[in-house]
Amino acid sequence: MADADALIPRAPLGGQREELPTVPEPAGPSPAPEAAVMTLVEHLTELRRRVVISILFVAAGTAVGFYFALDILKILIAPLRAQTGKGLIYTGLGDAFFVQLKVALVFGIVVAMPMIVFQGWRFISPGLTPHERRLARPWVPFSLAFFALGVAVAYVVLPYAVQFLVSFSAKDIIEPFISASEYFGFISTMFLAFGLVMQFPIVVVLLAEAGILTSSRLRSSRRYVLLGIAIFAAIATPGGDLVSPFALGAVMYGLYELTILLVRWRGH
Repeated sequence: MADADALIPRAPLGGQREELPTVPEPAGPSPAPEAAVMTLVEHLTELRRRVVISILFVAAGTAVGFYFALDILKILIAPLRAQTGKGLIYTGLGDAFFVQLKVALVFGIVVAMPMIVFQGWRFISPGLTPHERRLARPWVPFSLAFFALGVAVAYVVLPYAVQFLVSFSAKDIIEPFISASEYFGFISTMFLAFGLVMQFPIVVVLLAEAGILTSSRLRSSRRYVLLGIAIFAAIATPGGDLVSPFALGAVMYGLYELTILLVRWRGH
């Protein structure tokens, strides 16, 4: 009997029951591959949403620009009219319409640029680390301001470029009859080049913050940078004058020297 009693489990003293060890449940099934597909689909849906919003703002700006297209053209051709006393000509039946449409489209893009940049930032910022967001966020408004400053500098340089090019005309031999499409293409390229050049300091500073560039390395690369600036300025200003590439190159080199000081001031 004693041996039989020993085989019977007894409750512990104090009336408490002894808990049996729990067996861990098997891990659930791994996520289905469709989850990754849905994540990609959501990512593309968000991209489409940001693009659609940007296009709507560009379309609204283009509509306003088309209404004021002739007034904008008057401002743009003022340097040419001051030198030649003439306006622009068009040789194709639809040239006048398409030139005004191009002016309106560029106006719409410029006006909508803050919203375009904002939508781009909203799309890429979730994928950045907190450090990267803190690093890039202050430079977003500076990028817009610098682009506008570059366009303003281009408009200041434009009269001198036009004066230089028109000076080669000769009365009764070579007279200027400039088409609207060619003139607008010339100033569009010039404005875009100056606007993009003004982004140069921001790019260099961000590379320095990332540890890729240093002020000493920038100083030691002056001769190569100067050669690159000269080549870029000649290519980016296809008007054939000497004023535009010289002005663009001077602006680029001045920005380069200021960037070296800024990078050094920030401890790089």
